[in-house]
Amino acid sequence: MPDLPFYPLRRTVLKAMAGFALGAAGASASAAPSDCGQADWPAWQAWASAHVQPDGRVLHSSLLPNHTTSEGQSYNLLLSLIANDSQRFEQIWSWTRDNMMAADAANRLPGWLWGQGADGKWQLQDANSASDADLWIAYALLEAARLWKRPTYRSDALRLLDSIEARLVVDLPGLGKMVLPGPQGFSQRNQAWTLNPSYLPLPLLRRLHKERPKGPWQQIAGNTVRMIQATSPKGYVADWVGYKMSSVSAGQFMVDPAKGELGSYDAIRVYLWAGMTSPRDPDAAALLAALDGMRQAILATGAVPEKVKVTTGAAEGQAPFGFGAAMLPYLQAKGEAELAALWQARATQQLESGLAQPATQPEILYYNVMLGLFGIGWAQQRYQFRDDGTLNLSWEKSCARAVPR
Repeated sequence: MPDLPFYPLRRTVLKAMAGFALGAAGASASAAPSDCGQADWPAWQAWASAHVQPDGRVLHSSLLPNHTTSEGQSYNLLLSLIANDSQRFEQIWSWTRDNMMAADAANRLPGWLWGQGADGKWQLQDANSASDADLWIAYALLEAARLWKRPTYRSDALRLLDSIEARLVVDLPGLGKMVLPGPQGFSQRNQAWTLNPSYLPLPLLRRLHKERPKGPWQQIAGNTVRMIQATSPKGYVADWVGYKMSSVSAGQFMVDPAKGELGSYDAIRVYLWAGMTSPRDPDAAALLAALDGMRQAILATGAVPEKVKVTTGAAEGQAPFGFGAAMLPYLQAKGEAELAALWQARATQQLESGLAQPATQPEILYYNVMLGLFGIGWAQQRYQFRDDGTLNLSWEKSCARAVPR
């Protein structure tokens, strides 16, 4: 696994901008297409037409020019499902399966990095997987199977889930089941482990539990909340956290000795996922309470800090507009609807402007746009997560092929 500054999805972002708004923009966006065609989502369509190749490879999701990450594939799978873009979904999944899994979805996890090597060949450059991408791919396939009535997607998802459970789920002493960020590089002789809170959104874990109620996913969901509570003393979450065994049957969370206490480009997604979690989820309130430091900082300064030291709460830097995007669901869930409404209007304008202009650094634009599409799309009520983790999409009710709730 390469020691990139953002593995695999941490990116610096192109423009500074404050977040999102909840108001009138949502009403028109939530109208479902009567013909069951693609949803009218100009921001997604502008991104996809420029950055998703006809064969399904997503460009610019890596800081390396023209390289592709499994994360970029997974996010664009989910976004194409939200957009009711079944053709693009199939292209993205087919390319991912054939190139990042060596056409062996039954036995392999997707390698996280694909591109041109020093030998000039275009192929998988790092076979170590990134578990957030693995989980989101499985999730997107399960939901595509349900919403579009395509059972082959469910079969693919279950094979991938088998590999995830076999290779990424570990039993930590004194805690129980958790998911490692990848198969290699995150366990030190079964005495210390490195974990990533942003890799484990509660809605995703609930959906996997719905699919496999006898599996480890309910326990993993509870342990994810415990991890965030234990490592966020000032109400901020770190990009990475450590867990160390203290005896055969005990252990504790700690600041990761290698990666430190910084909360920034990874951690920002934790607030995003927490805000999008259904308020009926039994752990939603506890999760939001553990993350209250960010709300306090925003109210005090009017901005999202780029970097936070989680043990002291010391903040620095001006965050890019993607951070504001991630805050929109969070602010709404925390009861700050007026502020969220103001931020949505500004962020929508900035996202549209960024997509309309030629990007001199498309690899940097990627992260901004992904958080923008997730955050603004949620605020526009294009999608929501139910308490069982399934998607509630704006186009569902008008489409005969959608499975009723």
